[in-house]
Amino acid sequence: MTDLLESTLSHLEKLVSFDTRNPPRAITTGGIFDYLRANLPGFQVEVVDHGAGAVSLYAVRGAPKYLFNVHLDTVPDSPHWSADPHVMRRLDDRVVGLGVCDIKGAAAALVAAANRTDGDAAFLFSSDEEANDPRCIAAFLARGIPYEAVLVAEPTLGEAVLAHRGISSVLMKFSGRAGHASGQQDAAASALHQAMRWGGRALDHVQSLAHARFGGLTGLRFNIGRVEGGIKANMIAPEAELRFGFRPLPSMDIDQLLATFAGFAEPAAAHFEETFRGPSLPSGDIARAEERRLAARDVAEELGLPIGNAVDFWTEASLFSAAGYTTMVYGPGDIAQAHTADEFVTLEQLQRYAGSVLTILQRGA
Repeated sequence: MTDLLESTLSHLEKLVSFDTRNPPRAITTGGIFDYLRANLPGFQVEVVDHGAGAVSLYAVRGAPKYLFNVHLDTVPDSPHWSADPHVMRRLDDRVVGLGVCDIKGAAAALVAAANRTDGDAAFLFSSDEEANDPRCIAAFLARGIPYEAVLVAEPTLGEAVLAHRGISSVLMKFSGRAGHASGQQDAAASALHQAMRWGGRALDHVQSLAHARFGGLTGLRFNIGRVEGGIKANMIAPEAELRFGFRPLPSMDIDQLLATFAGFAEPAAAHFEETFRGPSLPSGDIARAEERRLAARDVAEELGLPIGNAVDFWTEASLFSAAGYTTMVYGPGDIAQAHTADEFVTLEQLQRYAGSVLTILQRGA
C-alpha cells in the first residue's frame, strides 16, 4: 500500500465518521468542515452556511486553472447495513462505510493529494447534492469565479464522463366529478380515468423518441412513479394525483417536453407543476452541447484522464456546464454501489484517483 493511499484511507475514515446524511441534513459549519479546514494548510478557506444544513467550503491555494467539486452529504442509511455505517471497515481490497463511494472517497483523496504537494489547487466541498437542493452550487456560480474547467466528483470508475442526462420531476392533479360507477360515464367524469389515458399517451410519445441519440445515450428515460386518488371501486374518482419524471438527452428541450406532456391531458390537468429540474451535461442546443462536450474531452486528454461513456444518472456537473464552465464528471468508485447497504469503494479505485489528482496538482493546475 502506497503512502498516498494510506493517507487517503486515514482521511476517509475520519470523513465517514461525520454524520452528513441528507435528509435530515443536520449539518453545520463545524464537524466535517472543521476537519477539512484543519487539514488544508496553506489554503485560503471560506466556509458558508447557506441555510437548512447546506454548507460549502471553498479552498484555494495559488492560482489554479481547474476546480474540483465534491459533495459531502450522503443518503440515509438503511436497516440492511451489517455494521455501523459511520465506522469505516477495511477489507482486503476495499473499504466499507456510508459515503465511501458516493463520494467521500474523492474528498479524502483530494485532501491527501493536496498535502503531498504545494501546487496550485482549488476545491469546492458542498452538502446539498442528495436533496436536489443545490444552494451551495448556486451561490458559488453567482460569484462568477473563472476556471478553465470543473471536475465534479461522482463514482465514474476513474473515467472522465463528458455527458449525462438531465432530470425533471413533475406533479400533476386531475379533477373529475364524484358519482355512482354503475352509470355510463363521459371521458372527463373520472379523475383516475383521465390520469390513465394521459399515461398511455405519454408512454406512446416516449416510445416514439426511442431512437434519439447523443454521445452514446439513446432515447428518453421516463417513469410514472406514483398514482393515487379515488375512494372505492363503485365510486367515480373526483380527484387523482400523479407524479412522473423523465431524463432527457443533452440537447433535448425540457420546456418543450413539459409542454408536450401537459398537452396530453384531456381535459387539461387541474394542476401541472415541475418540482425539480436538473439540466443535462453538457447543456445547450445540440450544436452548443457538442461543442462543450468536445471542449471537455480536450481537457481530459490534456490531463491524461481516460474517457468513459456517457451515463444515465444526473450530477451537479450540469449546473456548472449551464453556467458556462467546461465540465466533466470524474471520481473513484462504481455508481452501482452508491446508495446501497454496505456501500464500498475498492482500494484500486482510490489509489488511481488519488494518484491522478496528485499529478494534476503537481503540474500546477
